[in-house]
Parts: sequence; structure tokens; C-alpha cells
Amino acid sequence: MTAVVPAAVESPWRGRHGRTTVGVFSLAFLFAFEALAVATVMPDIADELDGLRWYAVAFAAPLAAAVVALPVTGAAVDRLGPGPALRGGLVVFCLGVVLAGLAPSMPLFLLGRLVHGYGGGVLGVALYVLIAQAYPERLRPQVFAVLTMGWVLPALVGPVVAAWVAATVGWRWVFLGVPVLAVAAWLLVADAPSRAGTSRPRPARLPFALLAAGGVLLVSVAGQRTLPLWPLLVAAGLAAIVAGGGRLLPPRVWTLRAGLPAVLGTRAAVGTAFAAAEVYLPLLLTLERGLTLTQAGWVLTVGALTWSGGAVLAARWPLLADQPGRVRLGAALLALGIGGFALVSVAAVPLVVPVLAWGCAGFGIGLAFPTLSVLALATAEDDRAGEVSSSLQLSDYLANSAGVALGGVLFAGFAATAPVPAATALVVAAAVLGALALVPAARLRG
Repeated sequence: MTAVVPAAVESPWRGRHGRTTVGVFSLAFLFAFEALAVATVMPDIADELDGLRWYAVAFAAPLAAAVVALPVTGAAVDRLGPGPALRGGLVVFCLGVVLAGLAPSMPLFLLGRLVHGYGGGVLGVALYVLIAQAYPERLRPQVFAVLTMGWVLPALVGPVVAAWVAATVGWRWVFLGVPVLAVAAWLLVADAPSRAGTSRPRPARLPFALLAAGGVLLVSVAGQRTLPLWPLLVAAGLAAIVAGGGRLLPPRVWTLRAGLPAVLGTRAAVGTAFAAAEVYLPLLLTLERGLTLTQAGWVLTVGALTWSGGAVLAARWPLLADQPGRVRLGAALLALGIGGFALVSVAAVPLVVPVLAWGCAGFGIGLAFPTLSVLALATAEDDRAGEVSSSLQLSDYLANSAGVALGGVLFAGFAATAPVPAATALVVAAAVLGALALVPAARLRG
């Protein structure tokens, strides 16, 4: 009689999956580290390249390029498999960071940011499809927990390491050192399964991708409130996101009906709620509670750690085996945590309360976010994992960009006279958005 090993004993870190899992973690960690490192050294870059006026564009450019890459890559991966996209995306990503690292001027630096952002978008879709092909469905929650840790944990070391590199050998090596590490990480996943599909080429969606990307770029830059007529520019950007995104995302996604639309709607709501609240966390902690930026950064770290903890627990604790149920629990904890953090503006409330509340919000999104990735892949028909993966990430990008930009417009009207009440109101609004995620979450299917 053949012994059956319980699924609970299986681990993506062991056996034939171990090498691939290390590679998935390493690539995610590297991408997240690079994003945080750029934020750390960007003041030095703007100073040396005389590019302060392009500061916001430097952050918006890779995001906009990724929006173009996602729908194009989704269709290609469904036909060719994730292997070619991993190789091609890595080459483009490395080319972009090298160009940024060697750039003698700000325009060339921005070009490098566009190129590596496009490569990052390609790699993001390819990694999701690689997970779908390389791991059985029962292991995917653990793998997405690994992916989450790879994205979140760099918050602990990224800024410190980037600052040390910039101070020791110069900011350029924050970029120039990436390709060696990226190739090493790719070698770990190079032999992972990559099956070509039989799906037919789909109608070209590049014009709509460019429209949506232009909207993301516009709201990100105009949202800095430094351009003339910036409210109108933000409105135009939001309109472009809606128009372009409406043609890129699955049909009737706005109905939030059961299936992929409910998954996308839930994830867009929880992701945007967390991002929109996080923007104002340092502001409220410094203005209302008198913390330094470093101390406020440690509060952000609390959320990062509980996010990782929630993702790991969701994948391993039998009591959370019901996937739609843990998404709903995560959304509820997220809303409760964000709402609790809004108490930071009440002087009588001890500081530990909003700090713990932010940890609760991080734990909630840790339960929900990776689980929604698993549920999204579960809706994919044969040879459509690339399309589903690109839709999932595209929805994240568009919703987060629009939500944060809209919050910035509202905050601008009160920033000069009442910044703390305005920021608090926006945090409360983010909590409400998190609670509203329970509406599409009620339609999720396991």
C-alpha cells in the first residue's frame, strides 16, 4: 500500500520546487529593493543631473511603462509560455537599470526608468504564470506568500543599504549592481516549467494601453500639485485611466459579478485602501504626534512585517483554509486597522493604539492580497493564465494610481489651513473603501 503524504506537509521550499521558489523570492525581493532604493537616492540623482523638476516623473515613468507591458505580455505568455517572457523581460529590465546608472543627463535617466519599468511589467506577468505552471494548485498559496515576503521585506533593508551604497561608491551603483544579482536570480528559475499555449492572437490593445499609461503618468505628475491647472490635468488623467482601462480589463469587470470581476474589484479596493492610507501615515505621525521621519518609518515597518506574517499564516494555518473566507476576514481587519489608525489625530489616545491598528491593517492585507492572486489564477481557463495575471496587476496599478491621485487633489484644498483634519478624513475614507471591499468579496468563489 502506498503511503499518502498529507498536503500540509508539502513545502515549496523542498524537493523539485525548492530551487524555483528561491528564484521567485529572489526576483521579487530584487524588484522591490530596487524600487525602494531609487526612492532613497533620488534626491542625489536630481541634484547631480539637475533634474529636480522631473522628480515626480522619475517615479511615474516605470509605472506607466509597466501599464503598457502588462496587456501585451499577458497575450504573449499565453501563446509562448512564461520562459521567453522571463528571459526577454530580464534583458529589458537590466538594460533599463544600466542606462539609468550610466545616464549623464536627466532625460536619459528617465529613458532608463521607462525601459526598466517595461521590463518589470513583463517579468511580473511571467512570474505569475510561472507559478501557475510550476506548482500544483495546493501549493500556490504558500508560493504567493513567498512572493509577498519578497515584495515586503526589502522595506526593512532597502533604504539603509541604498544609502550606504550611495555614500560609499555613489548612487550610480545602486543601479549598476542590479544586473548581476538579477541574472543570478533568473538562473534559479531558468529550468522551471514553461509550456506554450494554443490560444490565438487577440486583437491589438496597445492603443488602449498607451492611453491608460498616459493617464497614470498624468495623474502621478499632476498629483504633485506643482503644475498650472493641475486639478484639470488630474481629471484628464483619471478619464484616460477609465477609458483605457475599460478596454484592457475583462468585459463587465465593473459589475463585480462572481468570478474574476469580483476578484479584481476586491483586490483593487483593499490595495487602494492600504496605499491611500499609507501616504498620510508619516504626515500624521510627524505633525500630530511629533515623531521624526525615522520613527514614522518604523511604524511603516510594523505594517510591512504584519503583512508578511498575514500572508504566511494564510497559507499555512488550517483554520484559514477557506480562501474566500480569509479574504473577507482580511478586508474586515484592513478596514478596522485603517480606521483605528485614524485615532492618531486624537491626542487622548495613546500612540500605541494607532501603531497596533496599522499592524492590524497590514495583517489584514496580508491575508487578503496573496489569496486573491490564488483565486484569480483559479478562474483562468486553459492557456489564459497570462491574460488573468496581466488583468490582476493592471487593475492594481490603475486603481492605486487613481485612488492616491484623487486623495491628493482633495488634500490639496485643505493642506495650507487644516492638514491634519484633511489627512485624517482621507484615512477614514480609505477605511471605508476597505470596508466596501466586502461587497465584491461576498461574491468570491473558492
